[in-house]
Amino acid sequence: MGIVFAPLGLVLVFTAAITPQWREGQARLAMAGPGPPPRSGLKGQGPGIRPGSVEALLLLRSDGLWESCLQVAQSELKQCWPVAGSYQRDPRVRLAQGLVLTSLFLCGTGIVLACIGVRCWSDLPLRGVAATGGLFVVLAGLLSLSALGVYTHNLGRLGMEHPGQPINNPKFPHLSLRPAGSLYFGWLGSCIQVLGGSALLLSFKRPRCPSCPSCPELPACPMCCSCPEINNRPETEVYEVSC
Repeated sequence: MGIVFAPLGLVLVFTAAITPQWREGQARLAMAGPGPPPRSGLKGQGPGIRPGSVEALLLLRSDGLWESCLQVAQSELKQCWPVAGSYQRDPRVRLAQGLVLTSLFLCGTGIVLACIGVRCWSDLPLRGVAATGGLFVVLAGLLSLSALGVYTHNLGRLGMEHPGQPINNPKFPHLSLRPAGSLYFGWLGSCIQVLGGSALLLSFKRPRCPSCPSCPELPACPMCCSCPEINNRPETEVYEVSC
């Protein structure tokens, strides 16, 4: 379970880190569109109305840890750029970046230690090394969970130097921000990391040999000890098992 869950969690957290969908918002931008010339109003009324003279353009804005994107809905017009400005300088964004990078490094190190400790090509595993790898994976999951918690809690205020200020150019309308898909990938991957690391950390216990009935304080293994009450039992069979 640990060997499978730890790499899976690493892949999910890495996917969340490099994608720019940590938060997203929509805004409608009014644009003047083509239409017939205005008709003069009736006598005593105001000027005529030009039908179809205003079109609403739906803009989709998304931000990640290292990249932001702007896309026009229902079209292929999309532009992405590295995070900049007040959003990049926000200490909470920098904290999330540092926690995620540290989490990825610890999880990768833990997976390497776990593979060395499990040693499927050998009869006996290195339990201490495997447990240390599991501890690193658990710490990685907790760090990524902390980064996600900080970002989610301050999602609507990141990059705003003053409360209520738009997140980008003042000419743009206010965007209603909400969590996006990358956050869910990160939450899932972090939880999987904690589960996989806990499995590695807790499952490697030193095996206990059966005790000799005559000397209960001394461990007695049928393969390596000379306890007559164990070795002389006719129903005792010893099998050699190799990985």
